[in-house]
Amino acid sequence: MVMAAHVAKFARATTSSLVPLVLAFVLSIVATSFGSPDSDALLKFKDQLANNEAINSWNPSVKPCEWERSNWVGVLCLNGSIRGLQLEHMALSGDIDLDALAPLHSFRTLSLMDNNFDGPLPDFRKLGKLKALYLSNNRFSGDIPDKAFEGMGSLKRLYLANNLLTGKIPSSLATLSKLMELKLEGNQFQGQIPNFQQKSMKTVNVASNELEGPIPEALSRLSPHSFAGNKGLCGPPLGPCIPSPPSTPKSNGKKFNILYIVIIVLIVLLMLAAIAFAFLLFSRKKCKSRIQRTASSPEENSNKMVASYYRDVHRELSETSSHPKKADHGKLTFLKDDIEKFDLQDLLTASAEVLGSGTFGSSYKAVVVGQPVVVKRYRHMSNVGREEFHEHMRRLGRLKHPNLLPLAAYYNRRDDKLLVTEFAENGSLASHLHGNHSPEEDGLHWHIRLKIVKGVARGLAFLYNELPIIAPHGHLKSSNVLLDESFEPLLTDYALRPVVNPEHAHMFMMAYKSPEYAQQSRTSKKTDIWSFGILILEMLTGKFPENYLTPCYNSDADLATWVNNMVKEKRTSEVFDKEIVGTKNSKGEMIKLLKIGLSCCEEDVERRLDIKEVVEKIDALKEGDEDEELYGSEGNAYSVRGNDQEGYSFTLDR
Repeated sequence: MVMAAHVAKFARATTSSLVPLVLAFVLSIVATSFGSPDSDALLKFKDQLANNEAINSWNPSVKPCEWERSNWVGVLCLNGSIRGLQLEHMALSGDIDLDALAPLHSFRTLSLMDNNFDGPLPDFRKLGKLKALYLSNNRFSGDIPDKAFEGMGSLKRLYLANNLLTGKIPSSLATLSKLMELKLEGNQFQGQIPNFQQKSMKTVNVASNELEGPIPEALSRLSPHSFAGNKGLCGPPLGPCIPSPPSTPKSNGKKFNILYIVIIVLIVLLMLAAIAFAFLLFSRKKCKSRIQRTASSPEENSNKMVASYYRDVHRELSETSSHPKKADHGKLTFLKDDIEKFDLQDLLTASAEVLGSGTFGSSYKAVVVGQPVVVKRYRHMSNVGREEFHEHMRRLGRLKHPNLLPLAAYYNRRDDKLLVTEFAENGSLASHLHGNHSPEEDGLHWHIRLKIVKGVARGLAFLYNELPIIAPHGHLKSSNVLLDESFEPLLTDYALRPVVNPEHAHMFMMAYKSPEYAQQSRTSKKTDIWSFGILILEMLTGKFPENYLTPCYNSDADLATWVNNMVKEKRTSEVFDKEIVGTKNSKGEMIKLLKIGLSCCEEDVERRLDIKEVVEKIDALKEGDEDEELYGSEGNAYSVRGNDQEGYSFTLDR
């Protein structure tokens, strides 16, 4: 009996001790099954988006953030929390569900640039703690309420460029004490610029709008390019405002004469208006039946604005090809002999996939006569006449190098140009550096990154040798470096500066974001070297350069400045991308490349490397011992900081 009592007591004790463990296990399973609140918020946000295939990899069974590592494409993480979203160049549209994002307590950055969002601007006051909002290159339209940004005291950066926004610039922007960067160019804003007084303002661009009146004194120190394209603006840094002529007293006789003249002029104008009105009525009656006959025709329907870029291109090409007099203008001009020829009708009937839209236009992949091609449409390429444009395209067509994406064909129309290239299997370098792989996949290995750097250097050197242009590429950045099936780099969008409209080039091309253009309003033979240096640092650090976003050079936002400061503080090991995988003795080569990148980014053009020096130094770099075990810098199998005592420490005066 005693033994039985002990056994029963032990069983009860064991059972009671197991209950919490079993309960915790069950709760963990339930929590995993239902996902986290952060995951639910993002998935709710995603559900309201159209064409959201680019973020289909969002997996509720995997946390969006693990410390500073993002497991979901486009999600920015900090200390395990969702810091923001960077969903750019994804052809997204639909509704922006800000209510879904509001519960994310650490949410500070939202970038939806280069997508297809349209309609009125949402009420971003729902994200009151937002620090950065990037919405450029979409189709947002309509007036923005004057109080749209009221209470958003944390906002530092607002990018609304190249939309269809109208009305006045909201005065609530002038109340944001921390606002540093404001990009509103390429819209249809009217009226006067609000009286900005913030001392924190470093960048303001309101070019290409319909603004008028004096420029606020606090903005007078900015570049004239920031205000170009507004005929009614005046005052520094533009021309002086012309005061209204003072009124002078006149005699009663003079007043009477003026009134008499005004009455006569009004009578004449009324008579002319009556004649014009009668003529219009007659014309309308004459063509009424013709309008009724064509109202429901496909041709008229094709003239309506459609949301899809691809359908829009089809419409324009169809219109051109249907006019016999424009037959020459409706033909594709081929520059490559080894590509099977096709015509406009082949493009019209081909299946297509929108790849994205950027500052110069949109691009799509089409399968034509069995071969995949990429067609990119340019809207700001009318800087030269028809014959000059044809000659420049033929010059580009003659360029042949393993690291250039050759121009296969082009289509020339006054307002639109189409450039046709072959399809690169592995997409752009930017997509690989900034999240285009699943959490289970490794990032780009060191030997792949070195291969890409060497290929870019050789392609750039070829452009320097072949083209009589000051900046032969002019727009070198990671999204303009494509990768073929073996990860060989292919430069694209090169040598387009001569045919791009100057005002558009000055606002968006990388050459005009260089230090020398900011300081002296000119580019140099080493401007592309600076862009290449930024690209090298981007590949080594994995950081997205703010240089790509700013309208002009800003040393505070410069990636090279950040890297150099880290090196000076003996924190070199923290610079490198945690996804780099290399061999144990590749660390020295990485630091050598880092030094080359910083030397390419020298603000002083005279101290900057030239293209010959760059190629020689990069060609001398090695991958390391391929027999050594592969490892990533996150594993900390070596410490780059240790090299600071081994002759690799360096600083550059900037």
